[in-house]
Amino acid sequence: MKIHKIPRRMMLKSLGTATVGLPLLEEMLVSRVSAAPAQAVPVRAFNVFFGLGIPAPLQTEGFDGVLEPLKPLGDKLLIMRNVDQVRCDEKGINAHYDGATGAFTAEPPDGEAKSGGPSIDQVVRKAHYPKGLPKGMVSTLVGGTFFRRSRVGRYVHSYNQDGTVAATMQEKPRALFDRVFGSISMSGDNTDVRRKRLKLSVLDSVVDDYKFYTGANSPLGSASKARVADHLDRIREFEQRAFALKQKDPNAPNLPPRSKILHGGPADPGGMGVDITLEELTTEWRLMADLYALAIQMDRVRFGSLTFLAAGERIRLKGDYKYNGKKLWQFDDAGQQKASGDRGCSHEWWHKFDEKKKNEALRAHAHMKMREVAYFLQRLNDSDSKEVNGKTILENSLITISTESGDGRHNNVKRELSGVFHAITGANGRFKTGQIMDVGAEGIDVYNTMLKGMEVKDQLGPAKRKTNAVDSIRA
Repeated sequence: MKIHKIPRRMMLKSLGTATVGLPLLEEMLVSRVSAAPAQAVPVRAFNVFFGLGIPAPLQTEGFDGVLEPLKPLGDKLLIMRNVDQVRCDEKGINAHYDGATGAFTAEPPDGEAKSGGPSIDQVVRKAHYPKGLPKGMVSTLVGGTFFRRSRVGRYVHSYNQDGTVAATMQEKPRALFDRVFGSISMSGDNTDVRRKRLKLSVLDSVVDDYKFYTGANSPLGSASKARVADHLDRIREFEQRAFALKQKDPNAPNLPPRSKILHGGPADPGGMGVDITLEELTTEWRLMADLYALAIQMDRVRFGSLTFLAAGERIRLKGDYKYNGKKLWQFDDAGQQKASGDRGCSHEWWHKFDEKKKNEALRAHAHMKMREVAYFLQRLNDSDSKEVNGKTILENSLITISTESGDGRHNNVKRELSGVFHAITGANGRFKTGQIMDVGAEGIDVYNTMLKGMEVKDQLGPAKRKTNAVDSIRA
């Protein structure tokens, strides 16, 4: 059978040149048997942050401890222990601020709304796309589920060259969906746009294209036709989940209820914390993670950050915590702390950490965080994420995972900002994966080594500072 060559970018371009991406189809390949060149895979970089951290002593347990949920992805990750972020300390400010802002920048904050320098993802973006990303893409996507807001560095983890935030935080699934897939104005009279604006999903604008490519005159083979149809159904499902549409396909999955999670100012009432169930928290996070992963799979975004719980989180969590079908813990922070308000929040387990004790509640929280981070990573490692070089998006991208501190007791700044958990993906073979490594290096040197591995000339930190390359992390 003759295979018609079809450029991916030619297909399914909606109004306003916003492109709805497709899964890889055989008709998009130059040859079904030839290997694709490395440059066929786009350069991507994302920062994934989780709040409060993992105490350094617990990291030594590897996959036998709180890192267990990362084990299924162990061959796709390089887990780095003994990473020092002490240079991010700012006198008079606690590690929740300093460590969170220093994650991915290796610089202390510059006030309450700026970092001391750019983040890894933005340095890579500037180097590889100096004239900007292809038309129709979201330049930077920042999203997450979080609660503390006293400083921007708690929850935003993507920064421009001057330390300003690289994009507006999207904390509601609906907002993130709209940011990625947009809406279009339909009006016959331009003067009436402000008063009459019919907002449609960008998907509605490509229905005719989908009908053509799945119809009798389509240049696609039967297998690719089926994939295109499944793709539209899948995106529509995510849209329905994000917006809880009143009208939906009766055969589609049931929609979850509207989010009950507080957003904006009400979610951080004077830093006293919020009550939330595990189901509420993870349902919102997983929809956010699904949408973010879908945006990457559809090549709508190549740079940005995703946050699961802000630095110094203040939540009072309740619910049974299960992993692989086994109940590991029953969350009841306020009841177990025998306290209310901020004193009854999960935050306090980190202040009470003692390496000589079991730290059961802290372990459960940290394990749960790793489970949810792994959920997002796995979305980029499934069959829908295969790329032309045979690897998954997870393997081809630079994804940096980090947090705010290596010890949350607030009684020793050096200890707080030492041993900060880090993990990275292979970035299309640039970095070693499949091991847990004691790097014994400053975060700034680890980051600059990563940038060098990504063929980036610029460095983080002072221009005159000598870079101590951490060559052990490079493949």
